[in-house]
Amino acid sequence: MGRTAGAAAALAAALALTTGCDAAKDAAGGAVSSATAAVASAAEQKMNEVEDGVDAKADVKAGEPRADGDRTVAEITATNPKDQNADYTVLVNFRDGEGKLLDSVVLNVDAVAPGESKSGTARSNRQLTGVTQAEIGRALRH
Repeated sequence: MGRTAGAAAALAAALALTTGCDAAKDAAGGAVSSATAAVASAAEQKMNEVEDGVDAKADVKAGEPRADGDRTVAEITATNPKDQNADYTVLVNFRDGEGKLLDSVVLNVDAVAPGESKSGTARSNRQLTGVTQAEIGRALRH
């Protein structure tokens, strides 16, 4: 369990003892929401560190998410339309059935040959429950 998730659990437990279950649920939900926002911000920062990247969102597709142990994974496929090898850095967002952001990860798919496709696996940072969708937030070819 990460530091943020541990803090959220401790906060929820403390509130349950002092203010009742509804307040604990609200506090835990707020802490998880804050942790998700922090992960999304860190993922976006990683994307911003890519030098000489060009928008390549149209080159990248996300497969259906599935459970893999205690995480959710989705196959991400990059298809290189250019005439030389390319690397892809992809921001993958996992969302619930209502579109709410659950998690964000950055995946690299390296050395995609011209006119070819290559896949990698985006793996959530934490356990996700319920209906989950994977979407390409950003994709850079470099």
